[in-house]
Amino acid sequence: MTEPAPGRARRLKALTEATHQRLDTTVSGVGSFATRAAYTRFATMQWLFHRDIDALYTDPAVQAWLPVLAERRHLPALRQDLADLDSALPDGAAPLFPAAGTVDPATALGWLYVAEGSRMGAALLRKAAARLGLSDTFGARHLAPAAAGPAAYWRAFTAALDAVPLDAAGEARVVAGAEAAFARVQALADAMLRRAETQIG
Repeated sequence: MTEPAPGRARRLKALTEATHQRLDTTVSGVGSFATRAAYTRFATMQWLFHRDIDALYTDPAVQAWLPVLAERRHLPALRQDLADLDSALPDGAAPLFPAAGTVDPATALGWLYVAEGSRMGAALLRKAAARLGLSDTFGARHLAPAAAGPAAYWRAFTAALDAVPLDAAGEARVVAGAEAAFARVQALADAMLRRAETQIG
């Protein structure tokens, strides 16, 4: 009997595993949770990424596939975290997706897979943040678990992601979107690493 093909979320995980591992190595290698200053750099990196993609969470075409998406925005919590840390929001280029409706919905699914997947590792990061005196109500709001719990949260998201009907061209755009999202976060992490080296030096 032939086994069913893996769902879209599992395929994306397999296809982006090496890229994801490289990113994890960069973030952990810079000691992002060793000090509050290092954590602030990490939170700033997260804010820049979620500022880039915030419009995807309110995009009507994407919401038609993922109805609870607007409730999952990370940017407001990150903005409050940086305020708690007395860190100004960074200046920079305009968001990659400046307004809803500016991206192909299939491509957006790939970007959102990366953004939402980060919540699965947030439980360990939350414990590390607690050692710095940070919490779900001060400085580490964006690491707080969903009310349903991280596992249930991820299952609901991946079930909706897997259920979206796409042709082969659409599937390729989802993969390209995920790869582009990991590349964007990697570029931000590399910049964070350079800042850390400059401050240490």
